[in-house]
Amino acid sequence: MQVEESPCNLLSVRVIGAKNLRQADIISHSDCYISLWLPTASSTRFQTKTVQNSKDPVWNETFHFMVQRKVKNMLELSIYDKDVCSQDDQLFTVRFDVAGLPLNEKVLMSFKLNPEYHEELEVEFQLHNSSSAPETIMTNGVLLSRQICCLNFEVQKKKAKKMKKGLSLMVKGSHEAHQEFDFDSDNCVRPLCQSIFHYAKYKHPILEVKLPKKGLDYVFGPCSHNQEEGSLNVEINSLPNSKKITLAENNKFALHVKTEDCQNNLDVRLGYDLCPQEQDFLRKRKNIVAGALKKVLRLEKDLQEHEIPVVAIVTTGGSTRSLTAFYGSLRGLQKLNLIDCASYLSGLSGTTWTMGNLYKDAYWSRKDLNEQINETKRHVTKSKLDCFSIERLKYYSRQLHQRKQEGQKTSCIDLWGLVIEYLLNDGKDSHKLSDQQQAVNEGQNPLPIYSAINVKKKYSTLDFKEWAEFTPYEVGILKYGVFVRTEDFGSEFFMGRLMKRIPESRICYLQGMWSSILSFNLLYFWNLSHGSEDFWHKWTRDHIVDIDEEPPLPSRPHELKTQLYTPAGPFSSAFRDMLIDRFSVAQYHNFLRGLQLDNSYLENDMFRRWKDTVLDSSSPNQLTQSEEYLILEDTGFFINSSCAPLLRQERKVDVILHLNYNSGSQTEPLEQMCKYCREQGIPFPSFELSDNEKEHLKECYVCKGAESPEAPILLFFPQVNDTFRYYKAPGVKRSPSEMKDGEVDTSSNCTPYSTYSLTFSSEEYDKLVELSEYNILNNEHLILQALRTAVERKIRRNNPSYQAS
Repeated sequence: MQVEESPCNLLSVRVIGAKNLRQADIISHSDCYISLWLPTASSTRFQTKTVQNSKDPVWNETFHFMVQRKVKNMLELSIYDKDVCSQDDQLFTVRFDVAGLPLNEKVLMSFKLNPEYHEELEVEFQLHNSSSAPETIMTNGVLLSRQICCLNFEVQKKKAKKMKKGLSLMVKGSHEAHQEFDFDSDNCVRPLCQSIFHYAKYKHPILEVKLPKKGLDYVFGPCSHNQEEGSLNVEINSLPNSKKITLAENNKFALHVKTEDCQNNLDVRLGYDLCPQEQDFLRKRKNIVAGALKKVLRLEKDLQEHEIPVVAIVTTGGSTRSLTAFYGSLRGLQKLNLIDCASYLSGLSGTTWTMGNLYKDAYWSRKDLNEQINETKRHVTKSKLDCFSIERLKYYSRQLHQRKQEGQKTSCIDLWGLVIEYLLNDGKDSHKLSDQQQAVNEGQNPLPIYSAINVKKKYSTLDFKEWAEFTPYEVGILKYGVFVRTEDFGSEFFMGRLMKRIPESRICYLQGMWSSILSFNLLYFWNLSHGSEDFWHKWTRDHIVDIDEEPPLPSRPHELKTQLYTPAGPFSSAFRDMLIDRFSVAQYHNFLRGLQLDNSYLENDMFRRWKDTVLDSSSPNQLTQSEEYLILEDTGFFINSSCAPLLRQERKVDVILHLNYNSGSQTEPLEQMCKYCREQGIPFPSFELSDNEKEHLKECYVCKGAESPEAPILLFFPQVNDTFRYYKAPGVKRSPSEMKDGEVDTSSNCTPYSTYSLTFSSEEYDKLVELSEYNILNNEHLILQALRTAVERKIRRNNPSYQAS
């Protein structure tokens, strides 16, 4: 993260007029006005007057903004047709990058809205120096935090008796936004009430006060006071800093305010490096991995630090099926002494249930897993009828009420999390994700990483999703390089500062979100049956095109092209909503809220590595930093693999054991991951099988990524019943009476291991555990071969003359 002083500039925008505007209806020419929105400089949408019944309206109005040149400032000029009886019609929006403007020059521009019909919008810009002091900003090259201030206010009540009307205070764009003081209730019987607003210093902050309409004896000079409406407005930056003043007063109350600069230290971590705790974990884990590799590979000498490969175990989801099968895979790896060779263990959906159980025990990987497997078996095979008993429903209601009282936003996903708690436990599970630090603080287990995706309303998963990761140390969104302590996830943040601490969620609520089967929409089911939503893109995508401007400005660094957004009609919008609205989503307070995009964010290598949404370069104002809540759901709604967090180049993963528990196609998750990495330019092995090979899958495939030397070695384990039919252990054939034990149906339409099956019989559970274990044990030679190759790669990179024995 860089800290620097950066001056602001003054931007003047004169909206001159438009020519040959289209008609919004067939009755008359449009009654148009322009809305100006520059959210990085002001929280207010400004608006011109309305010009009646004209296709060539002239406004000739000027608006002023204070802009930070280090920020990506996208001005949106929207033309609306005023309607008296219905909502105003939006004709189109021009998105203009202020970074293209020269300093201290007037620029008259004509935006070509529709060259065929000669539609144009004329606007004059002027960007010049500001006399304000430089602003302290902190940036990681993608997102930056700006200087924030506090507005402290006190409402002093002068009379003991109750008053019929109170005060309403608003600062748009602040963290608190709006606060009320009701003199006619018991919450204001004290003589003095105090509160605070946090706001960005250079965003034209305005304090709006709704007052009793009776007169005031005193109003502070710069205030705008309307006695008839009972309103009081003041530009906060016009108030003296660090000095308490009386803003308004009469014989019943007095309103005192004081502005102060806030602390500059951030409570989020802006940066793409691994956090110090994970780096410390890796140093400790390397000693364990080095000893384990020496043992399993039968090395004659100890590995040096630079020779130790980073090994990761990656899973796919699948509800109770993946919960069960993952235990079997881990037991196989444990028998081969390979768990101690791994530094990371990542999961999604049902495998997060396994991981949640494992990491309650700080030394689980050093103990016999049979005890955990048998305990989970008891819960998987138990009757689920009590899940919705009257007593259980009352418990759910109490827990959700408590969660809401704590400040969390609740949904059906939280109820699903409580159901998971019942499925895996006898009673309440108080375990939290941060508690798992005890299981890794000595490097004694692989570091668990849980994955999810952040999505957006009004957009399909194909068009908008952002990888999120959860570890016992931090929660972050990979694309932006912004992380918070796991204990603070779910708390309220503004501009990188912690505003309100909310108790950390119990892990069952996170498991509900990580495996949020209720976050489906119609497009999801279309994808399941057809494999692609391309057919629906004309209904679900925004209509955005690049447009010409005259005169063309000289190209400047980091400048985005001017674009025209045309909103869909009411029928298309309704149809889009029907297709992509999700049944239920998990929402958590957005720890990116208030942060702004660095002007050069698109040139940042780390951002470009994960840049894949339709909004990344077309609509930066709409990206996640502008949202109040994160919308998080199961990674399986995009790609059913927990691989993405392991592909952060800072983790330097050398070997991936990809354990597949997907229903349906066993190769699809890996094929999707390969395609995604190829499109994103992320080093990753290729994986291609013919249709015939897919019909006869092997137990393990090794992909070394020869075409990409930086790619990790990947071992792929599909969930197949191949030689297990005939062998109860590697090299040990089944007797005729034991052949039925090898019959495990994992793929047919009648399989007992459906994603939606939460209960298995005791026999079904044991068979799935044994199959998954067997497939690991039977391919020991391939795993050891991959580990040996990874060690040789590491040695060769530091010693090019090295020759493998």
